Amino acid sequence: MGKFNEELIKAGILLDGDGLKPSSKGKRVRFSPGKRRTVIDGPFTETKELVAGYWIWQVKSLDEAVEWVRRSPDPMPGEESEIEIRPFYEPEDFGAEYAPDFKAYEERLEKGRAELKAFRAEAEKLNAKK
Repeated sequence: MGKFNEELIKAGILLDGDGLKPSSKGKRVRFSPGKRRTVIDGPFTETKELVAGYWIWQVKSLDEAVEWVRRSPDPMPGEESEIEIRPFYEPEDFGAEYAPDFKAYEERLEKGRAELKAFRAEAEKLNAKK
């Protein structure tokens, strides 16, 4: 899988990706009508399908993503498994009247993420000096 990830990076399509710890290390929050929230500790034995990891790719089309997945190593050797491909929403998906608001919203989020990343980098520098 590492070699395949390197191919994705060289092709310029891998934006992010990682493996996820098993559901035994996770929690779920169930939302019920009203404001009720219930926390459920893992493992989630009743679940038939769990996400074990993810990739975020920037490709030209869903067909291109399918072609890359066909080249992927088997994620669960010896077991039947699947890789699901789903696109992100784009501003155009919400109609022309929402596109400017959506883009402004994304820009605010990106600015906030950049500020947080810079803050964390500065905190790491300070901790390294101690």
